[in-house]
Amino acid sequence: MNRYNFKNDYSEGCHPRILQELSKTNLEQQNGYGDDDYSLQAKKLIKEKIKDHNVDIHFVTGGTQANLIIISSILRPHESVISADSGHINVHEAGSIEATGHKINAVISSDGKITIKDIQVVLDEHVIIPHMVKPKLVYISNSTELGTIYKKQELKELYTFCKEKRLYLFLDGARIGSALSSSANDLTLAEVANFTDIFYIGGTKNGALIGEAIVISNETIKENFAFHLKQKGALVSKGRLLGIQFLILFEGNLFFKLAEHANLMAKKIAESIKQKGHSFLIEPVSNQIFPILPNNLIAKLNKKYDFYIWKKIDEEKSAVRIITSWATQENIVDEFITEI
Repeated sequence: MNRYNFKNDYSEGCHPRILQELSKTNLEQQNGYGDDDYSLQAKKLIKEKIKDHNVDIHFVTGGTQANLIIISSILRPHESVISADSGHINVHEAGSIEATGHKINAVISSDGKITIKDIQVVLDEHVIIPHMVKPKLVYISNSTELGTIYKKQELKELYTFCKEKRLYLFLDGARIGSALSSSANDLTLAEVANFTDIFYIGGTKNGALIGEAIVISNETIKENFAFHLKQKGALVSKGRLLGIQFLILFEGNLFFKLAEHANLMAKKIAESIKQKGHSFLIEPVSNQIFPILPNNLIAKLNKKYDFYIWKKIDEEKSAVRIITSWATQENIVDEFITEI
């Protein structure tokens, strides 16, 4: 019997409306490299949502691709990026950032987030010039690898501090839909654009087949960015395939409706787990939850459901990671809850 997958939020293909539109427009002839009608219209919709028509928008196929192109395009050879130790670029990207010649200054974080104090510690440690790398970019993600989110004041303070220290602030938005749809969130997409130099909107984990939309506010980063896309193989000739997906996602607010569903399914599971008396590694607020469960219960659940065992707590309990998606079926969630 196939086990239902709670390991990630990209096991399914894409929202049916995207498939329908891709099929419907399949034989149309369009310009390449993002100059097609659909990409241009999608960019216009996103700019309207951001409330800023001066941003630059570029579509790429995936999150790791977005991260390495963004970071390597911003940094000079001697410059480094600051990240939480749990950050995706530090753990799950096979050294892609280091492969571009840039050091990651990883800071220990219990909740996946970075604070001003963390950044200052790194800056204070890198003062022996020119014998040490120069920290120049701060990498954060929203939601984080632990499912936590940044509040408006936190992001604003980080951005203000980065400006004071002449650092760039980059936000990985692979799961920005879930973050901004969280009941604990007080940020808007427009404010994310306003309080970062560059960020991206993740489609892969929120209803698209593939695709992320890079949004650039900083004028310096905008210059020559397209060259970096082309040089690293990310300027897709059939850009229409990405443009159509983001056009559908941002028509009628579908992007956030899908994220709301993922969050709702996670919340339903989390509330049930709490009612059973189990605790969490970190308070759940998004579509990633980390309950601490008895090992015998984990073994039982693993017979029908796939999920990651995240961290051993003691001899009897472990923390697991459960992720719900835009397509998670509520009847499966109800069955999972019954098994707990």
